[in-house]
Amino acid sequence: MSTILFNEIVFGPVHSRRMGSSLGINLLPYDGKICSFDCIYCECGFNKNFRTKTKLPERENVKAALKEKLTLLKKEGTVLDVITFAGNGEPTMHPEFYEIIEDTLELRNQYYPQTEISVLSNGMHLKNPRVFEALKKIEKPVLKLDSAFDETVRLIDRPNSPDYSVAKQVDLYKRFKGNFILQTMFLKGEFEGKYIDNTTEEEISAWLELLRALNPREVMIYTIDRETPVEGLEKASYETLQNIASRVEELGIRTNVAG
Repeated sequence: MSTILFNEIVFGPVHSRRMGSSLGINLLPYDGKICSFDCIYCECGFNKNFRTKTKLPERENVKAALKEKLTLLKKEGTVLDVITFAGNGEPTMHPEFYEIIEDTLELRNQYYPQTEISVLSNGMHLKNPRVFEALKKIEKPVLKLDSAFDETVRLIDRPNSPDYSVAKQVDLYKRFKGNFILQTMFLKGEFEGKYIDNTTEEEISAWLELLRALNPREVMIYTIDRETPVEGLEKASYETLQNIASRVEELGIRTNVAG
């Protein structure tokens, strides 16, 4: 198993399958992983294997690192499509997330006014009003929903809250009134003696019903691209992803497929 941990606050730009030239921001410690999910496909590994011994980066340090990087990229004439909050876990867990988004908007407007800001989030912390307001300020809030069924989510994403339910997440996502991007990972495999496949007709039909209710402006459909902490997980075929995408588009929702 190969694990990717980001050892800088600001990293890249890297080429993103879904968003182009992306400058990453990691709001989690550089030496470990902190997340409210513990996904079986996470490139950062399982939470228990990468417990951190360092603190979260402070707001002032994030702003300084981003300013330095944007200044350099601007001087070099680098094209930048998006600034993406991702990194070693769930970015919205940072207690100063709202303020950091405000700083990022300020610097983006100064150095790269045409560049969009994205946050890749599991959506678990939308109950915090400041997290919700911060995500409403950016161009690309990308929120996860890997299944319409609680049992499947608990197998794939392994949320650390015993109160997690898809219904609660859907209610939180509805607050965006469709102005968000929904992201779903499709895969097959076995974990702890249980078979997992969120590409079955039962799974897809139920998931499409949730999309109908949420009506996000875009759906990102993707599958495994890197090594995972669980061995033997299978990528969904590109044909499968395209078939799912065509059914999403029948609902009038734009799709972005990464095979």
